[in-house]
Amino acid sequence: MRDKIPENTGKDVLWVTLVTLLQVPVFSRQVRISTNMVHCKRLVVVILVTAVAGAAAAQSITSSKPNSQDEKGYTAYAEFGGTANSDGQVYRLDSSVGYNFSKHFGADLGLPIYFVHASSTTGSVSNNGIGNPYLDLRLKFNNPAVNYGSVLTGFVPAADSKRGMSTGRGTFDWTNHFDRSFSRLTPFLEAGIANTIADSQVFIRPYTTLGFNSHFQGGATFDLWKFVSVGASAYDILPSGQQTVFSKVLGKSGSTGNSSHGRVFETSQQTTGSADIAKDNGYSAWIGANPNHYMDLQLGYTRSVHYALNSVSFGVGLNLGGLARRGPSQ
Repeated sequence: MRDKIPENTGKDVLWVTLVTLLQVPVFSRQVRISTNMVHCKRLVVVILVTAVAGAAAAQSITSSKPNSQDEKGYTAYAEFGGTANSDGQVYRLDSSVGYNFSKHFGADLGLPIYFVHASSTTGSVSNNGIGNPYLDLRLKFNNPAVNYGSVLTGFVPAADSKRGMSTGRGTFDWTNHFDRSFSRLTPFLEAGIANTIADSQVFIRPYTTLGFNSHFQGGATFDLWKFVSVGASAYDILPSGQQTVFSKVLGKSGSTGNSSHGRVFETSQQTTGSADIAKDNGYSAWIGANPNHYMDLQLGYTRSVHYALNSVSFGVGLNLGGLARRGPSQ
């Protein structure tokens, strides 16, 4: 039988998480970070400190991430994450509220906030602001043969395209997910279409795009130990027709020298051209932890082969709706 978490442990873990996040340089006006390496070390410290706190609180909790559609009713989720690479650091605070109409169908409204710190190669600008509000429609069917999920997301062009937070147009993404578990191994496949390139769980992109594309991802996750899992995947983004790329790391600073490896987002705030300027392919690897029913932790690496860009990322998510329903002692 699963042991119960001690009384008030959930609140203690939440405080540890929030205090740790407040120490990230994004939220401190008095701390100035000058190198990408220092940022990466701090990101690792954030994820490790939070993981230790969660692990101590819930040693007997199962490893699977709770499915937000398992229960009918209201949902709420908040996630803070970031990606660091040679272009700088892009942090995102994403909060959403929604409702599960059944175990198969749900919807969410969300709003991301971005904190961008560009490197010296792109002008050393700070570019903070809200992203586009979005609406998710979620569909899911579990089956012994294969599990299927589909998410249709619409983005409202409310953010500033001059800062790279928006395209200035309404955009959408429709992603279909298939997976099946074999003991502790779960292979998965994703395929979708969109008129923008959305961020992934392990890669918050330093740019936003406008233009039709199809995108694919395939990989697997493996339950390593109790609530810890690892995963790896390969992805391919295939744009078609005219594309426009809006840079987050240049903000309103205009343009700089010549781009390398086709990274037009390093040299111009807005670039319009053929499908080649937005295409991308690469692979990712990550380690995740779900120490309890309401906390998700992740540390990842992404290699963009097309852009020859290496990125390190982290994420800390809180299932506030699940915590409210279950209570900290469950």
